[in-house]
Amino acid sequence: MSVILSARFLRSEGSERAARCVAFLRHNNRAFGSPPYGRCHMKSKLISLFVLITLVAASAGPTPAIDPAYQQSFDQWKAERIDDLKTNWLVLAGLFWLKPGDNTFGSDAASAIVFPKGPAHAGVFTLKGEDVVAKFSPDAHAIIAGKLAGAQTLLPDSSGKRTIVEMGSLRFYVIKRGARLGIRLKDLDSEAARNFHDLAFFPLDLNYRVTAKWVPSDGKKTVDVPTVLGDVSPTPVSGTVVFKLNGQEFQLTDLGGDPSKGLFIVFNDLTAKTETYPGGRFLDTDPVVNGTVVLDFNRAYNPPCAVTPYATCPLAPKENRLTIALPVGEKYDHAHAHH
Repeated sequence: MSVILSARFLRSEGSERAARCVAFLRHNNRAFGSPPYGRCHMKSKLISLFVLITLVAASAGPTPAIDPAYQQSFDQWKAERIDDLKTNWLVLAGLFWLKPGDNTFGSDAASAIVFPKGPAHAGVFTLKGEDVVAKFSPDAHAIIAGKLAGAQTLLPDSSGKRTIVEMGSLRFYVIKRGARLGIRLKDLDSEAARNFHDLAFFPLDLNYRVTAKWVPSDGKKTVDVPTVLGDVSPTPVSGTVVFKLNGQEFQLTDLGGDPSKGLFIVFNDLTAKTETYPGGRFLDTDPVVNGTVVLDFNRAYNPPCAVTPYATCPLAPKENRLTIALPVGEKYDHAHAHH
């Protein structure tokens, strides 16, 4: 399964819909040297400092006022993002890679795959080649498509027709990532989802909402896209966006988007060292119109891997690692890292 297909499943997981999901460096406090001896020296220092502050402020530009309609649109987008996390990602309860042959599963600790709840001996997953067959014990009361299941081949997510198994509050199905096949487990009664309330964002700043030029590729270009699993996949790209921030020109590569519907970009910037997700953030756009597209970095958001260890996420390729800081969009708590 390609990284692009993985990214699409990341944005449509569970809900089955496409989510479509210099900015100057933040300054450290610095000592400007020992107190000067003499009024002329002090005056010179103050003038230099004033000029420095003026230049920095001028380079960033004044912060445009936030229009109420824009604020309302952003708040609605944020609420939808929180709902998506609670519905599709915070309910993840496990990810188990299958070994060739039989893989017993259930809540018994001696099982090859240990579920956090449910019957002690729920059944067996048998992996043969790229086929996964599940045999359920009578105690499992497993339901597939509304019917009690005994033994059945489970179609993976890469087929576009994944087989979902219901077992009490648990839901599970086969995922394919690279050459691996695994079981993704969800618990609809997830405590993490129940207790989740909000996301942390930088203050809105319309200086980071820019119009970019769309440069389509010749159809031959690929980029190596890494994932949290350690895989790297050469991925065809449809094009790049070229834009300016504070007088500097940058470009980012689209990964799996459709110019007529909207682009999907995985990027990382210098805030990843301390304030945002280290592997990069996601950015969806509106469709490309007349060769341009709006990039609103206020809506940069974390991949699911930021909230669960059971997601499989693409990371920013080297082409999309910006050498500036973008202090807008979603933040990340490094103290509670999952990946």
